[in-house]
Amino acid sequence: MTQRQGFKANEFVVYPAHGVGQILAIEEQEIAGAKLELFVINFIKDKMTLRVPTAKVANVGMRKLSEPALVKKALETLKGRARVKRTMWSRRAQEYEAKINSGDIVAIAEVVRDLYRSESQPEQSYSERQLYEAALDRLSREIAVVQHSTETEAIKEIEAQLAKSPRRTNAKAEATEGEGDADNESDADDTDGDDSTVADEAA
Repeated sequence: MTQRQGFKANEFVVYPAHGVGQILAIEEQEIAGAKLELFVINFIKDKMTLRVPTAKVANVGMRKLSEPALVKKALETLKGRARVKRTMWSRRAQEYEAKINSGDIVAIAEVVRDLYRSESQPEQSYSERQLYEAALDRLSREIAVVQHSTETEAIKEIEAQLAKSPRRTNAKAEATEGEGDADNESDADDTDGDDSTVADEAA
């Protein structure tokens, strides 16, 4: 009873819809006369416990924590240029949400990168901020568990990587070269009029 489907009790796992949780136990329950084996997963931060049938973990996309090499790749992703499509916000918001709930650490890092705003940039809208914080929360929690650090330390590491992105370091130069009014660039500021980034995303 200590190990099922490659997962064992006390192990930290990633459940796409909720992020990092810990398997407290593997237990059996009888439901409608049939014995069902369940992972009991605790999400400390959300004060929530889920019971997931062991046979369903593949369907729900539950996975082990990312390997350190994948965490490194996610952190490297944060240093890249933000890619923002010129589509309606509602459509982009759906895509960001799908990435956050995919459980894919690199996809989550892409959302953090694309929605990040430094102090010198225009304010985020409320819905942008919510998605950014949700992605940051998922990313920092997994990095903290993998690196045996605190979430605060993980957030500092994420923000240090974001600060290295070309959009942040060249923000002032771009503002002077552009239309002269950075505040009015809003959603288009990240594409710099270069549609190749948009094409990459759609491919």
